[in-house]
Amino acid sequence: MSNVTVIRNARLVLTDEIVEGWVALSDGVIIEVGRGAAPTGSYDAGGDLLLPGLIELHTDHLESHLRPRPKVHWPMRLAILAYDMQLAASGITTVFDSVRVGNDADYTPERSEARNIVDEIAALHGRGLLRIDHRTHLRCEICADDVLEGAREVMDAHRVDLISLMDHTPGARQFANLDAWRTYYGGKSGLPVSELDRLMTHKHDLFARNYARHRKALVDLAHTNSVAIASHDDSTPEHVRESIADNVRVAEFPTSEESARLSHDSSISVLMGAPNVVRGGSHSGNVAAEALARAGVLDILSSDYVPAALLAGAFELARRIEGYGLPRAVRSVTVNPARACGLTDRGEIAPGQAADLLRVRVVDDTPLVREVYRNGQRII
Repeated sequence: MSNVTVIRNARLVLTDEIVEGWVALSDGVIIEVGRGAAPTGSYDAGGDLLLPGLIELHTDHLESHLRPRPKVHWPMRLAILAYDMQLAASGITTVFDSVRVGNDADYTPERSEARNIVDEIAALHGRGLLRIDHRTHLRCEICADDVLEGAREVMDAHRVDLISLMDHTPGARQFANLDAWRTYYGGKSGLPVSELDRLMTHKHDLFARNYARHRKALVDLAHTNSVAIASHDDSTPEHVRESIADNVRVAEFPTSEESARLSHDSSISVLMGAPNVVRGGSHSGNVAAEALARAGVLDILSSDYVPAALLAGAFELARRIEGYGLPRAVRSVTVNPARACGLTDRGEIAPGQAADLLRVRVVDDTPLVREVYRNGQRII
């Protein structure tokens, strides 16, 4: 058939095994997967690995394109196009764009900023200018006075696929250690110690005033609109029990093995940062992602603040942990994040799945992106 593309001579990373074979694509979908020799006239992958396109649930990288330096606001269209290109070049074919709502010490959005970002992404998609599939992940700073207004403004205008419930109160969750909080926010804000102490008091007041009612309102909003919910930085059994009660589907960056295990055992997918894997630990001093993988309670990797870390992190897990295997590691960046957010049409090399594919060559233990396909079309 003239509209069928066949990629042959590839090592296919399937859900549970790696096989030498070929893949046939038509109209943006995988129609057949075969082992061994492929039909003549097909495209030769040169013996490289062929993976499903990577799926990214949580990336802070859009912000660094929009605000590449303190007080510098880069033109939004240029920022989004560059961001889209960098994700594609990293092997990511589906991204949940992390857009923050709610003021925080290191982030003071302009009025309607989140809505404007999502508007522009939708406009670029409508004109066919984006290489990959963009979905919306609202990162909600629960205790901020303006978080409900910001979340509703976006959700009234656009489909939202994921919301995360974030609480950066000093002395809790990611920042149980107050010195770690001072170091992080002092570095990002440049505030002196005296101002940081006043900020700490203010954030404690916000928690007391807003946390309970805002969390309930955000959860209700998500359930009403059939939006998946992620918790953020769960560190205690109480946090996990709260997540269970709220029907949370993803636990982002649990800070301890105990909270990760409780989430995993409760069918909440545990997500950790791939930079944590590549670097060998958490920059905040919390539990290492590799430790959770070794304990069998890591489900999903996220590139977080380095897009290229997503592919590298999966390969590092397979290389470092005896018996872990590349198929299992690749599931953490493909099918697992897809299913956690209700996507059943991508994440595997199998008939009926989207023809989102990634050709990878490993050189000196480093995975190199050679080609990327989205809906059967080469984009890199």
